Amino acid sequence: MAAPVTRRASHLVTAALAFSGMVVAMMLTLVVPIIPNLPRLVSASVDDASWVITATLLSSAVFTPVSGRLGDMYGKRRMMLISLALMCAGSLICAASSWLPVVVAGRALQGCAVGAIPLGISLMRDLLPPGRLGSAMALMSATMGAGGAIGLPLGALVAQFADWHMLFLVAAAMGAIGLVLTRFLVPDSPLRTGGRFDFLGAAGLSAGLVCFLLPITKGAAWGWTSPLTLGLFAAAVVIFLVWGFVELRTRDALVDLRMTVRREVLITNAASVAFGFGMFGSSLVFPQLLQAPAATGYGLGLSMLEAGLWMAVGGVMMIVLSPVSARLTGTYGPKVTLVIGGLLSAAGYGGALFLMDEVWQVVVASTVVSAGAGLGYAAMPASIMNAVPLSETAAANGINSLMRSIGTSLASAVISAVLAVQTIQLGSAVLPSRTGLQQALAVATAAVGAAVLLSVLLPRRRGTGAGPAPLPGGVQAEPAASSG
Repeated sequence: MAAPVTRRASHLVTAALAFSGMVVAMMLTLVVPIIPNLPRLVSASVDDASWVITATLLSSAVFTPVSGRLGDMYGKRRMMLISLALMCAGSLICAASSWLPVVVAGRALQGCAVGAIPLGISLMRDLLPPGRLGSAMALMSATMGAGGAIGLPLGALVAQFADWHMLFLVAAAMGAIGLVLTRFLVPDSPLRTGGRFDFLGAAGLSAGLVCFLLPITKGAAWGWTSPLTLGLFAAAVVIFLVWGFVELRTRDALVDLRMTVRREVLITNAASVAFGFGMFGSSLVFPQLLQAPAATGYGLGLSMLEAGLWMAVGGVMMIVLSPVSARLTGTYGPKVTLVIGGLLSAAGYGGALFLMDEVWQVVVASTVVSAGAGLGYAAMPASIMNAVPLSETAAANGINSLMRSIGTSLASAVISAVLAVQTIQLGSAVLPSRTGLQQALAVATAAVGAAVLLSVLLPRRRGTGAGPAPLPGGVQAEPAASSG
């Protein structure tokens, strides 16, 4: 393992990496306030304009595991700098044009930066002293949800008082700051795996993810039973089966599938899908409750900026609770933290089913959901890195981040479908009904409940991701798991 940096330097490393993670997460939600106006802004139909969102989802899903593997091979800081540079380039491209193909290309480049978060977590494991590692990883993990929550009011503020291109200039400027901080405050890790990059594996994984995620995001527009939707899902199954067969027989595989089916890794990744679903569900339901007009019978009539500011409370709570998560994980292990986080989120959603008539009730429910998701997000890297060798931390964290992204995609598809069925007519506008919102909350409750059940199946380990200890000769030993 690399020699840890000094205590003073560890604070600078943590701050630089956490800021970069926050910027990447904020970039994903900065455009949310302008989504209703996107067709007009880019002179396109509603379906075509949605590619501005879909492109980021697809590129992040494809590039995150690839950047993780490249980080293990050629340097995690190097790949993190490349990821941030791609985000800056994509942001400047979007800021310079209103033509849909150009904006979509820029958003695709922005999505390539999402891998910076798992890369940063892996860098922390390589560089920080054990006493600082738990709290630093928890903080970095919390940026995944907190940055997204903070990006909503920031995007609404910029969109309300400036040209929409300014959103991308803000993203470019913040990305540039993150790039400079990472370049000059974060030392490189000397750990490398070497080997050859698995181009065939990367192509197969990319094709499978596109065929799986594209119909999830477009299924509502295309029709869930349309030949195109069903054909892409079928193609995804075939591609993943062939890809897995080939990967198991590839020496330097992009993804070590034998590692991913280890009990702790497999269960944590499955729970990550459920946590991702639960976290994103709050971003879909609670803002609609806050912004819907009072004439709906349930709406609280807030502006987009006001709703974004209230939702940001949950993001701040995730940051505040990051040291609590680190202490819980260090004392009782990631299993306990994941279970507590899932129970908290379930309590928040369950409470919202009955308490949704006042702003403070929605804010409390949203904050409790975010607090639970924050605990869960912070414990996932520790659970993963307790079970994988040092040489595979970036790749393993990249796959875990991909699982959360799949969860958010599923949440968007399922909850949007639920809300589309239960609607009311208000003038010329069609809005979700109170029943539809309650059904969406029930679905999200079930998702985080599944996360709890999966987390219970994890082995009980104490620690915060120090990982398997090296045996003589450089062989990694698996840490012993206690019962529970």
